[in-house]
Amino acid sequence: MAVIYQAVYRRASSLICRLHSTYVRKMRYLNELKEDDSLCRQAQASGTFYLFHNLFPFLQKVGQKYVVPQLSAAEMKRLMEKLKETEQWTEEKSVLIGCSDKHVPHFALDLGALEKSVIESELKGSFTDLRKALFVVDGKDSSLLALAQSLLRWHDSHQYCSKTGQPTQKNAAGSKRVCLASGITYYPQMSPVVITLVSDGSRCLLARQPSFPQGMYTALSGFCDMGENVEETVRREVAEEVGLEIESLWYSSSQHWPFPSSCLMIACHALVRAHQAEININRLELEEAHWFGLEEIMEGLKREPRSSKQEDGSFLPWFPPKQAIAHQLIHEWVKQQTS
Repeated sequence: MAVIYQAVYRRASSLICRLHSTYVRKMRYLNELKEDDSLCRQAQASGTFYLFHNLFPFLQKVGQKYVVPQLSAAEMKRLMEKLKETEQWTEEKSVLIGCSDKHVPHFALDLGALEKSVIESELKGSFTDLRKALFVVDGKDSSLLALAQSLLRWHDSHQYCSKTGQPTQKNAAGSKRVCLASGITYYPQMSPVVITLVSDGSRCLLARQPSFPQGMYTALSGFCDMGENVEETVRREVAEEVGLEIESLWYSSSQHWPFPSSCLMIACHALVRAHQAEININRLELEEAHWFGLEEIMEGLKREPRSSKQEDGSFLPWFPPKQAIAHQLIHEWVKQQTS
């Protein structure tokens, strides 16, 4: 009897803990907002807003730091009045991107149809290219900006049904679009991309494309093809780009990345045999690829883009900043080598 009582007690305690979990309550609240248009519209009256202009996020400079302001519903109302727009415009265009632990919902809104200079002057800030913004704001804000831009971009490019050609309608939260003519529901999607740090045991391989900033090298990456699993994509991409056949691979972590649209970056490490490590670059894919030793990697991690240019005009290698998952892969490899 005592055993049964203890089992029931443990189960009840576990259920109570889950129901009182801040995370669980938050996720359930967000799900309610996505499913209930009326509730979501009410939430807009107490929420905060991240602003964009043609997918460029709005930032303010405070001292030496850049911050992402969150406008309250009251501030949004004043701004809309200043721009001679109705509150309904905000309701129709905004998308839900999260909420605080205290259930303050966060929305994103693109003001691309309105005059940029007037908004910047009124709010004392500027709309900035997202690639730059991600590396000057803190990590929590950068992930929200990436999510917001991806969702706003998806809505902009999915305004018509691919089957009927008729307009689709966004729900209040922006979590889906529906074709009223066919009843088809469309949901935002991400494209899976593998990013792989290849090593031969004592060196790691980094590469660059012509479109990269001068001197920047990073891990190999590529989209998953239809029908492939992650392991098959890693093997194919390494073979295609640098002509190497990997011996083993293992998963590291993942990250949402908004470029070129909305991607799920799946980060892996891969190992090739040292005596089979001769690089054969695919020039259609890459501009350069090199093996880097531990010392070179550690120096490159300390180097910033502006400090990489030498007197003769050439550039020393530097690597993606810590907000990018490629940096994490490189850091993990260094830790493995030094341990």
